[in-house]
Amino acid sequence: MKTEYQSIIQQYWPETDSIPSLVNGEFVFGSGGSITIYNAHDGSERLQYPDADEAIIKAADAAASEAKKTWWAMTAQARGQIMYRIGYKIREQLDNLALVECYSSNKPIRDAKVEVLKVAEMFEYYAGWADKLHGEVIPVPTTHLNYVTYEPLGTVLQITPWNAPIFTCGWQLAPAIAAGNAVILKPSELTPVSSILVAALAHQAGVPSGLINVIAGYGHTAGQMAIKQANIRKVVFVGSPATGKRIAVSAAEQGVPCVLELGGKSANIVFDDANLDLAVKGAQAAIFSGAGQSCVSGSRLLVQDTIYERFCEAVSQAAKHFVIGDPSDDATQIGPIHNQKQYQHVTDMITRAQSEGATAIDNGCPAIPESSGYYVNPTLLKGHNAMHCAQEEIFGPVVVAIPFKDEDEAIAIANDSRFGLAGAVWTQDVGRAHRVAKQVNAGTFWINGYKTIHVSSPFGGYGESGYGRSSGLEALREYSEVKSVWVETARTPAANFGYSANLE
Repeated sequence: MKTEYQSIIQQYWPETDSIPSLVNGEFVFGSGGSITIYNAHDGSERLQYPDADEAIIKAADAAASEAKKTWWAMTAQARGQIMYRIGYKIREQLDNLALVECYSSNKPIRDAKVEVLKVAEMFEYYAGWADKLHGEVIPVPTTHLNYVTYEPLGTVLQITPWNAPIFTCGWQLAPAIAAGNAVILKPSELTPVSSILVAALAHQAGVPSGLINVIAGYGHTAGQMAIKQANIRKVVFVGSPATGKRIAVSAAEQGVPCVLELGGKSANIVFDDANLDLAVKGAQAAIFSGAGQSCVSGSRLLVQDTIYERFCEAVSQAAKHFVIGDPSDDATQIGPIHNQKQYQHVTDMITRAQSEGATAIDNGCPAIPESSGYYVNPTLLKGHNAMHCAQEEIFGPVVVAIPFKDEDEAIAIANDSRFGLAGAVWTQDVGRAHRVAKQVNAGTFWINGYKTIHVSSPFGGYGESGYGRSSGLEALREYSEVKSVWVETARTPAANFGYSANLE
């Protein structure tokens, strides 16, 4: 009997309920080992599909090489118009894409709809940049005209995670093609479908066949083959620090640079002069939305000791009112942990934290006892920054609450981490807000808010949270080669070396 998920994807490739790759504008099925996708709500099997093979990687490489020539030969205005059409088509398919994303990523349907609309906005934003990628003239202290141009890299490989597949697909695709590149996209083997559909809509909107190729397969097979065998000019990876390091090594062996968006252990700092009602809501949004499966989650809650106990109690009490359940239910606010491996990691982290002396407000037992799915209740752990749970990414709805005495100690605790992706401060002292923002090591920092990001603003991390930037103008620069051109303008240039020759 077909599941609802299988029925949805068969609207797009009716011949089979399996999952293909999209290469050169066509759906192509791999011949590798079987990959299984599960329903995190009840643990049941959704479907199986074959891993991409070497032939698919080679075909994607060849298709990208040809398509980028056609794409770059177009006027910048024409490329921008096509990108606007991609955004329009994504908006047209909002409901279908949101359902696919909900079933693929086990993300609540209400969140999936928001993310689909953000993806449309990403293509529209970079569509506006397509004909505005101006070069620069450098006022050099010689008789030369020196100008700088930004040219496309060629083909880029993008590897995206399971926690926000459609969001990270658009986050990377839009600036890459706006800058003139072709793309081979390798989404997580657990969540390839929404990325495949976005790429298919892009081809319907008019991008050259093969400009965007999506590979359905494992990272250690298909992803590594793409790095080593395709003509890749840059690798962009979003995911765990451990995997990111392995990818960076593989890319370096090929002489290829990377952009890495890795994990986080972000500090959400609350001073006793903050608007505490807003700070309590902000603390919940920082960690419990998306079941905490976000790299920017505020997973360390630093609270001034004068309000520590009552603030922790307020956060934990408020968290009990969330609707936790089936992601496809419109009422659901928090869904399950995405997969069994991650569920085990989250529950193990809670158990270890308690063995190290942390006090758990809600012990992380399954939130839906009658379900065999991967549910964890929103959990607050009262502890200190040296604990394993405060230093390592949990990636679930679990926050470690840590007391501090004053501003200096708050900053010291916040920076006592090998990560540096994001952070926040809650205070009504304007001077303190900016002092803390300046001194905390984080690529993104919020004052009296949390988790607001936009495609127009650069995003990336410090330390083991990665390097390079996605989104904003900075992303276009990441996807461009810089060329400096020198033109001699003097009638009689100064000769720095050599002799005059009699050419008569």
